[in-house]
Amino acid sequence: MKKSLALLTALVMAVGFTLTGCGDKKEDTSLADVQTNGELVMGLDDSFPPMGFRDEDQNIVGFDVDVATAVADKLGVELKLQPIDWNSKEQELSTGNVDCLWNGFTKTEQREKEMNLSDPYMKNTQVVVVLADSDINSIADLAGKVVDVQSGSSAELAIDDMPDFKDSVKELVTISDNVKAMMDLGIAGADAVVMDEVVARYYMEKDPGTYRLLDESLADEEYVIGFEKNAQSLRDAVQKSLQELAEEGTLAEISTKWFGQDITTVK
Repeated sequence: MKKSLALLTALVMAVGFTLTGCGDKKEDTSLADVQTNGELVMGLDDSFPPMGFRDEDQNIVGFDVDVATAVADKLGVELKLQPIDWNSKEQELSTGNVDCLWNGFTKTEQREKEMNLSDPYMKNTQVVVVLADSDINSIADLAGKVVDVQSGSSAELAIDDMPDFKDSVKELVTISDNVKAMMDLGIAGADAVVMDEVVARYYMEKDPGTYRLLDESLADEEYVIGFEKNAQSLRDAVQKSLQELAEEGTLAEISTKWFGQDITTVK
């Protein structure tokens, strides 16, 4: 009797564990939820030109904004732009406050583990920006200097991957956004800024003769779109839309508008 009771108990526990395991597997309703809500909520840093930033009228514009608008149109929904604290981007995504992170978002091993990423759509490089008349000509020249970097950015990650460089600078100052970092550089509050090349070249084109880039770079990267880990259906739908935009030539048109040429990598 005791043996039968023990066997029955073990069987009940095994079934319970199986059901619990099944219950833990979250159903993917990400695409259906976006379609039901009628909007795709895009989390972005609204001070990251030319990918996403505020124009003179305080409207959020940029390359990623234009592409996301075209993708949302293909999905049959409206695009909702949701500026977020870039330091809290992972939390914004995991809690469902945004449907995706799409704003010069760099692919990293850590992000691949934590999120569901799109295929890369653009290449990027982490570069060092200095004033045009600076006597800094190499990364080695930054020893003993003050360097600014956006907090929570891939530029900061690139610096973390170069401990010798990080230890050589006088001070590494984390700034909330690149706009403030460039202002700090302009008033000599910093000797250099580490940032995405696409952003750096935007500032150089906006103010010719004010800034220059060092010939050396810190890291080569690729831009992707970040989704919640389980949001496979939404990720796939957005990826399909991007490929359609590339095939139609729309992606090239948007790229040419912002960069003067097609620098996208979607095939």
